[in-house]
Amino acid sequence: MSQDANEVVAAAGHFRIYLGAAAGVGKTYSMLSEGHRRRDRGADVVVGFAEPHGRALTDRLIEGLEVVPRTAVEYRGCQLEEMDTDAVLHRRPKVALIDELAHTNVPGSGRHEKRWQDVLEILAAGIDVITTVNIQHLESIADDVERMTGAQVRERVPDWVVRKADQTELVDSSPEQLRRRMLHGNIYPPERVQQALTHFFRTDNLIALRELALRFVADETEEELLNHLRRHHAMGMWETTERIMVAVTGASGDDMLMRRAARIAARSRADIAVLHVTSSDGLAGGHHPVDTLHKLAEDIGAHWHQVEDDDPARAVVGFAREHQITQIVIGASKRSRWLHLTHDRSNVSRIIKAAGDTGIDVHVIARLHPGNQDLPSS
Repeated sequence: MSQDANEVVAAAGHFRIYLGAAAGVGKTYSMLSEGHRRRDRGADVVVGFAEPHGRALTDRLIEGLEVVPRTAVEYRGCQLEEMDTDAVLHRRPKVALIDELAHTNVPGSGRHEKRWQDVLEILAAGIDVITTVNIQHLESIADDVERMTGAQVRERVPDWVVRKADQTELVDSSPEQLRRRMLHGNIYPPERVQQALTHFFRTDNLIALRELALRFVADETEEELLNHLRRHHAMGMWETTERIMVAVTGASGDDMLMRRAARIAARSRADIAVLHVTSSDGLAGGHHPVDTLHKLAEDIGAHWHQVEDDDPARAVVGFAREHQITQIVIGASKRSRWLHLTHDRSNVSRIIKAAGDTGIDVHVIARLHPGNQDLPSS
């Protein structure tokens, strides 16, 4: 998708997504309920498209809301209905409720292949959109879901579209509750229930899908918090989760240091970042080529960052504060690159002092490589 398409949502109407782990959790019900709440508060709300799937409670929620007539299209001898995007744009409400973001439009029904493209056009017109999507339809997750469930995921949404939402709300339901709803005929018609329960709606599949959805929303919430703190220049630590950072300069033993930090992060179930510090005089580089360390960062699941600063202690602590790092991992070595960068033998102590003042823990790890097992100078 082009950069122009990415920019569409940024300058458009407010975008809200109800995300679920599977069909039947209540996404459409939640979307329609939100439509009623906004209408009751005086907003101009229309249903651009809603698919109740024969569920009586959901069907009743459509009553009382204005529904934009669908467009009819004949396809392979069948008469089908799709959202009339032009009619929604012409009606120009404040809020449009548009179900099933991942839906593939019937060929010939409009100018876009996918409903998410219709949504982007409606958003670009300044109309707020509330929509729904299941976690398996995200492009980055779909392949994993296929391997887990054995079911092909044909309809997909680019991750960037979902991540552009102003609000993403998880509609949650336990696997046991979903399977009960399935048995009671509240999700699929009776003839499809048994196959669903023994295939896609197996308990292990539903547990995995629920975890994927929870992790996605947690990541979005975490990123929202970090962006808020950066915008407001918050200096204190908000320890909503552990975030580990390992600082490297290319010195001998940096690979061991990164692996040790990865083990610390794994025990804490924490994200890990690698900060590579270089100086303006080009002294950083050392024993390990940057591309080797960068590749190792990918292998251990770390995010790679690089900064140039002639004061490495300042760079490390500044980065940690900006990214709400909770634990810093640095190497202890008398001949460390930290010393060569600034000819200052107190970088380790300075990092410990500055980080401690902010509430960040520091792990000083011995570098166990031949001929260099000295304690750091302080």
